[in-house]
Amino acid sequence: MSEVLGVRGLRRSFRQANVTIDVLRGVDLAIRAGEIVALLGPSGSGKSTLLQAVGLLEGGFEGSIMIQGREAAAFNDAERTAMRRDTLGFVYQFHHLLPDFTALENVVIPQLVKGASRAEANARAQSLLTGLGLAERLTHRPSKLSGGEQQRVAVARALANRPALVLADEPTGNLDEATADIVFDEFLRLVREEGSAALVATHNERIAARMDRVLRLHEGVLE
Repeated sequence: MSEVLGVRGLRRSFRQANVTIDVLRGVDLAIRAGEIVALLGPSGSGKSTLLQAVGLLEGGFEGSIMIQGREAAAFNDAERTAMRRDTLGFVYQFHHLLPDFTALENVVIPQLVKGASRAEANARAQSLLTGLGLAERLTHRPSKLSGGEQQRVAVARALANRPALVLADEPTGNLDEATADIVFDEFLRLVREEGSAALVATHNERIAARMDRVLRLHEGVLE
C-alpha cells in the first residue's frame, strides 16, 4: 500500500519565560493508505502538537512532513488550504459544529467549499449521516442533538470530502464511556468503508487496541 503520511525528524520547541520546552524531539512515523493508527500517550505528551503539525495547522516545526508524496514545507498558503480541504479530515474532542446550521448542512458545507454541486453534497451528506444512524435527525441543529449525535455529525463532516487521511484528537474524550464506545465503533467502521487512513490521538488503551497499530508518544519521541 502507498504511504499517505511520512514524518521524518519532526521537532517542536516552545519558549516559556526563559525556558525552552522540547515537545517533539525527532518524531518519525509512516502511515499507509487505509491504515488506522493509534497515537497513545498521556495528556501533555505532545499528541495534539503532532496532529497540528501533520494537519498543517501550525508552523514552527523542524523536520519533514510528506502527505501523499508531497513535502508540506514546500506548500504556499493556497496549497496548504487546499490540502486541508481536499486531503485531510479532522475530528476533535469537541465537535465544533456550526450552531446555526442543521446536521445535514454541517456536512454539506465543506463539500460546497470544495466545489461539489448542491445535489451531490446533499446526497453524500444524507448517505453518511444515515449510515451513522442519524436519518431522523438531518434537519436538527446541534443544540437539539445529544453529545453522541453531535460527534457523529462531526465524523460525517470529516469524511465528507473523502479525505486520504483523517486526523482525530481524542474524538470520544468528551463522551461517557458507553456513548464513546458506540461512536468510536461507528467511526472505525466508516473510516474503513471509506478507505481512508487515520491517525487517532488518545490516552485510552482500550480504544487504542481496536486500531491496526499503536504508536506511543513518550517524552517527545515515538516508541
